[in-house]
Amino acid sequence: MSASAVKSASWRRLLQTLVQPPRLRKFCLHAPKYVELEFSDGNVFNLSAEFLRIHSPAANSKVRSVGGEKVIFGRRHVGIMSAEPIGNYGIRLIFDDLHKTGIYTWDYFHHLGTNKFSLMRNYIKTLKKHGLTRDPLRKGLVV
Repeated sequence: MSASAVKSASWRRLLQTLVQPPRLRKFCLHAPKYVELEFSDGNVFNLSAEFLRIHSPAANSKVRSVGGEKVIFGRRHVGIMSAEPIGNYGIRLIFDDLHKTGIYTWDYFHHLGTNKFSLMRNYIKTLKKHGLTRDPLRKGLVV
């Protein structure tokens, strides 16, 4: 194969990746701790229950409004009880805090996996900014 053919094939793959998001190849729930995802672009992501819970795509994901920001806190030990397929495009995760309205699409899973570290870093910064914690509240404490 000539150098120009290799370059052309590389450009085609790049354009396909830009036009079509990677397809999910494998979804494995390791209840209650994490979800393992493998995509057609070769990326493999292990996303914790806490990470998925705080980034729930649901509108009513038990958030607290602090200074105009929506903040989910106290979910360090949350677990995933089960996962239900939704059509051929996503999964509904059921958490042990009874949150179950978020539908995670394959594209959203890929976004979370690709940006996992920056999203978690920003989440922790937001918690610190508002004096909140990843740990659940102890009974009798009011925030």
